[in-house]
Amino acid sequence: MPDLFQALMHAIVGQQISMAAQRTIWGRLCGLLGAVTPESLLARPASEVQALGLSLRKVDYMRGIALQVVSGELDLQETAGLEDAAVCRRLAALRGIGVWTAEMLLLFCLQRPDILSYDDLAIRRGLRMLYRHRELPRERFERYRRRFSPYGSVASLYLWAIAGGALPGLDDPADRGRPGKSARAAKAAQAGAADRGKPARRRR
Repeated sequence: MPDLFQALMHAIVGQQISMAAQRTIWGRLCGLLGAVTPESLLARPASEVQALGLSLRKVDYMRGIALQVVSGELDLQETAGLEDAAVCRRLAALRGIGVWTAEMLLLFCLQRPDILSYDDLAIRRGLRMLYRHRELPRERFERYRRRFSPYGSVASLYLWAIAGGALPGLDDPADRGRPGKSARAAKAAQAGAADRGKPARRRR
């Protein structure tokens, strides 16, 4: 989804719901608006957009971003041309968009090559599994970020696969000694890793 406004709207639609529900609601939104643009969104009453299956809060987030774009307060074309850290700061400052979502937009929408998100639980799990850490504090994570740079996005794809069970012989050392924890965490990681490409389930 290379259009940054559409990607932002898609991210908000998908917060705290399943991928299947996101696809359904997004299809309804596209059917209602035709092209998902700031102008087409604002042309419809908030209640009509909410009736598609969206919460009032999500509609407020979406309309708020659309208003900023239309007013010129937010220039998404300019934003897309900034360096990674600047894009992340600008997008994460928007209501309804957190750092994790901004990083996923950098990776999947803007296709930046060096994105490795500390806030992504499956990425951290993949690192623990691959390098056998029981804990992965930010300082250690940053060392891996530097090691993988400038190919952090490729590393993210592999780590999601590992967290999702691509290497069955690997467990997560953080799960050891926690009865029932390993199976639950593995299932959650598989679901999360499979869900990559869908910006945030929740604001982070």
